[in-house]
Amino acid sequence: MADANVRIPEEARDRLATIAAAEGMSLRAYLARLAETLLTPAERAERAERARATLREWTGYAPSPAEERDLDSELDRRLARAVAP
Repeated sequence: MADANVRIPEEARDRLATIAAAEGMSLRAYLARLAETLLTPAERAERAERARATLREWTGYAPSPAEERDLDSELDRRLARAVAP
């Protein structure tokens, strides 16, 4: 695999290098692993659609977009309450 140069702020590079070192990895290896494990927005959307299709198939549950927004809002509210001091 060919290497590439990526320009980022020095502080970001140093932070990533510290995180990589804490995991016993070089910055290069850490960034390669990160790139392999993160999903693109398109991949996330595809995965979410497959999950919705599976949910419909297994349970018949098919929330409308408005219901999904309401459920997302409720989840956000509960998470915020759980982490509030």
